[in-house]
Amino acid sequence: MALREEFPAAGSDYMGGESDGYEYRTIFAGSNLGATYEMVRQFLKEEGYSEVPIPRNAEELKLFRLPTRNKQILLFEDNGYVHNPIKILFPIDRRKKTTLILCLYNENDPQHLLKFHRVLERVSRPEGEAER
Repeated sequence: MALREEFPAAGSDYMGGESDGYEYRTIFAGSNLGATYEMVRQFLKEEGYSEVPIPRNAEELKLFRLPTRNKQILLFEDNGYVHNPIKILFPIDRRKKTTLILCLYNENDPQHLLKFHRVLERVSRPEGEAER
């Protein structure tokens, strides 16, 4: 059964990735970014996410990379493509030029949209604390 239909339980190891029951995260690395992105596209198709719009190719995906090298900013912003319920992210370590991080989110979670868009993090943070 496809991951989208039967989201992996917390603590499970599905196809080399890890799940906490809400977020499934896995890493892809190929011989070049184009090959890596094709692996991600194929995985999304096989796991039930084929109708979610994503960039056409690796060159288009690169346009979503944050232009900063500031690690603090990269910790708090999604460095890559984000479209509910997926995130295709570039690693913080820019030396890993052929690596992509794929995050998939459990749409059946009752607070899915609030969690996906980090609204709960923002509203639960004590006043004056830096935004994540």
